[in-house]
Amino acid sequence: MKKMKILIILLAVIVIAFFFVQLYFLRLQRNIETYPYVVKQKYDQFEVRSYEATLFTSVKLPTKGYKNSSSKGFSILAGYIFGANERNEKISMTSPVAMSLEDSVTMMFMVPKKLNKDLLPKPNQSGIEFKEEPAKLLAAITFNGWANDSKIEKYKQKLKAALDSEGIQYSNHFYFFGYNAPFEVFNRKNEVLVELK
Repeated sequence: MKKMKILIILLAVIVIAFFFVQLYFLRLQRNIETYPYVVKQKYDQFEVRSYEATLFTSVKLPTKGYKNSSSKGFSILAGYIFGANERNEKISMTSPVAMSLEDSVTMMFMVPKKLNKDLLPKPNQSGIEFKEEPAKLLAAITFNGWANDSKIEKYKQKLKAALDSEGIQYSNHFYFFGYNAPFEVFNRKNEVLVELK
């Protein structure tokens, strides 16, 4: 009986702690700087957006696909912004985390607008580069939940089919955008995007 009581109390503490952690991440998400864009046109399954020229920290990985690349790329770039640089300087987290969907994956974190290349500390890791992404027109399709390779491929094909049906020409430059911290459970948002011609 006493063991059962302890177990119930322990379970209640875990549930309450989980709830507060999720609330913390929801609040944090609202205050994070995001990749600026303007919606040009909305369609049933996707929208066309104009993105501003933006500076990113990036790392090119020898692996292909989300599963093989996401945690490795994230830990390298997160290490840099959490202080693995010549000044041990912390840089604000931004959203989304971007990945190019090509033969090799490039993972990118947006640099906060208040910083430029000259103000950024030198990374301790040699593979990290600063990459200026030009202004571009992208089509984006959104999906919820946890991302994986099969979901990303499914929504990539859905986006291609939707663009084909609208007669919109697109390139072969596809991206995955993830908007949530790894520990966030609720309101997970992901996108597959492609550059338009």
